Amino acid sequence: MSVKNVVKVMNFHSLLRVDKSRRLAEQYFDTERELTKMINGIVYNRNLVLDKKTLVPNPKKPKLNIYIGNDYGFCGNFNSAITESLKKDQDNFKIIIGKKILYRDDKTILAINKEDFKDNLPKIEQIIYDAIRNMSYSEINVIYNHYYSVNNLSFVKACLFPVEFKEEENNNYTEDFVIETDINEMLVNLVSLYICYEIRIREANSNASENVMREGVTRESLKKIDEIETETKRVVRKQNKYHTFKKNIENYQRRNFSGNR
Repeated sequence: MSVKNVVKVMNFHSLLRVDKSRRLAEQYFDTERELTKMINGIVYNRNLVLDKKTLVPNPKKPKLNIYIGNDYGFCGNFNSAITESLKKDQDNFKIIIGKKILYRDDKTILAINKEDFKDNLPKIEQIIYDAIRNMSYSEINVIYNHYYSVNNLSFVKACLFPVEFKEEENNNYTEDFVIETDINEMLVNLVSLYICYEIRIREANSNASENVMREGVTRESLKKIDEIETETKRVVRKQNKYHTFKKNIENYQRRNFSGNR
């Protein structure tokens, strides 16, 4: 397969993946909204006795930063800002997602390829559950390239924990519950699940950003290839004309030389 055909295939796949990633993120948004309602119903319910310190981290503890990059090329400087931020992050623990992010240090607790993200979700979920139960970190952040639109991508650092849920003005959450479990433990589990879905949303959004950038790079590459092919054809035509002209001159000279003789 020629280079041009390979680039065409990558360009086409990028367009498809942008829409797929966007739709996947929207599905996760639905679950995230339901989790938010459930958590608000517990945190702000008037009938539940809740330890308000359950989800208040120790500010003196380190942070957990989750970096989301990519696995493959044709993405321009997709990882440059992520890698730069990562190298400056010396004091905090890290989860690194993406084969193209090569940086590692002794505080990297998990490093996986982006295409293996789904297979490694149980590992990530366990890290998050343990972190929230034990209040291991002062913050949990995700650092990635955020997709807003085809023409608007931005490098962002989003704080996932501590979580600040806002009580809706029209809901007093006065419903009574029959609870047969530790309500604080239940809240920890729900918040952990909420954070895990936030990570899924950000990873899907990062995929959309990656493929938007790849589509742009491959589109420009196709233009360059077309320009090179056009120039090559022009040079070949010029050379052919020169060789034809030279041959005609030689034939003319040969005929004249034979006639004079």
